[in-house]
Amino acid sequence: MNDDECMIVNSQQRKQVVIVAMSGNMLLNFAGPADVFTNADKCLSLSGSKAGYDVLIASPTKDRKISTSTGMEIACQYCAMEIKTPIDTLIVAGNDFEALKKPEYIDFYNWLSIINQNNTRRIGSVCGGAFALAEAGLLNGKKATTHWQLSERLKNDYPLIDVDNTAFYAIDGHIYTSGGVSSGIDLALALVEEDHGKDIAIQVARKIVFYLSRPGFQVQFGNLLPVYESPGIAEKLHDWCIKNLHEPLGVARMAEHLNMSPRNFTRVFHKQTGLPPAKFIEKMRVETARKYLEDTDVSLESIAEKCGLGGLVSMRRTFLRHLMTTPSDYRRAFRTSLRVAGTSQ
Repeated sequence: MNDDECMIVNSQQRKQVVIVAMSGNMLLNFAGPADVFTNADKCLSLSGSKAGYDVLIASPTKDRKISTSTGMEIACQYCAMEIKTPIDTLIVAGNDFEALKKPEYIDFYNWLSIINQNNTRRIGSVCGGAFALAEAGLLNGKKATTHWQLSERLKNDYPLIDVDNTAFYAIDGHIYTSGGVSSGIDLALALVEEDHGKDIAIQVARKIVFYLSRPGFQVQFGNLLPVYESPGIAEKLHDWCIKNLHEPLGVARMAEHLNMSPRNFTRVFHKQTGLPPAKFIEKMRVETARKYLEDTDVSLESIAEKCGLGGLVSMRRTFLRHLMTTPSDYRRAFRTSLRVAGTSQ
C-alpha cells in the first residue's frame, strides 16, 4: 500500500503514547506496538490530519537502560517517572520475573500505582507486563490476560484478578491487557481503530502485513496438558497412554496398568496433575491430534480414530471446547510452515 492511500480523518489532538519496556523481554513486546502507533501517525499526517501519536519508549528504572533477551541494551531518553507531559496511553511491555521484586523497581511501581483514568486515558500491558500492573494494584477486580504460559501464575500470585487465558487481548474499562508478544500488535491496532476508525487501522495492518483482527484465540497456542511431577504417575502413564489412545482408557484400566486400586489411583493422579484422569486423557487426545494436524496429511477421520476422539462430529465438538476452533481450521492455521509454503518434499 502506498502512503497516499491513507484516508482523511477528522482533526483531533495528538496523543502521547508511552511504552515502558521492562528489562529482559523480547524486542517485539515493545517494538511491535511502537511500530503500529508510529505507522498510524504517518498515515494520519499524510492524510492532512492534525491528529496522531507521539510515541515514547521509556525505561522503568532511573538508569534509563533496558536490557533485552537478545543481549542488546537500549538507552532511553527518559525513565517513566521523569515524564511530566500528559500521557494518553500507557503500555507496560514484557517483564523479567527475576527483576520483578528488585529494589530498583520500587519507584516505578509507586509511580504506576497512582496512574488512573483521571490522569491517563488508557493503561495497557503486553505479555508479562500484566504482572507489573498487578504489582501496582491496577488489575484488582479487573478482567485481564497475559501470555498463555503465565496465566496460571498470574491467577495464583494475584487472586483478585479475573484472568482470561483465551483472548489475544482483554478490555475492562480503561484497562487493556494483551497476551504473548505479537498480541501487543493486536492490542495496538485495536487502540488505533478505537481512536481513528477502521480505515486507518486497516491501513496500518496492511503496512506491517498483519491481520486487523487476527483469527483464533491465544488458547490455541498453548499446551492443554499441565506440567506434572517428574517422576510421577502421569509420566509413568504417558507412553502407554499414547500407544493406546485409540482404545477406551478408563480409570479402572489405567489403575490396573499401574497395579493400583481405582480409588487410590484417582486420588494420587488428581493431586499430582490437578486434573481428574478422564479430563487428562481427553486433553492428551486433543494434543496428539494437534500434532497430526500440524505435521501430517492424515485425514481427519483417521486422526479421530487414532486419537480415540470418536467420529468427525465428536472430534469437532471436543476441539471447539478446548481450542475454540475446528480441526480443519486448526490445520490451516498451524500446519508445518514449509509444507504451507510449498517447499516440503
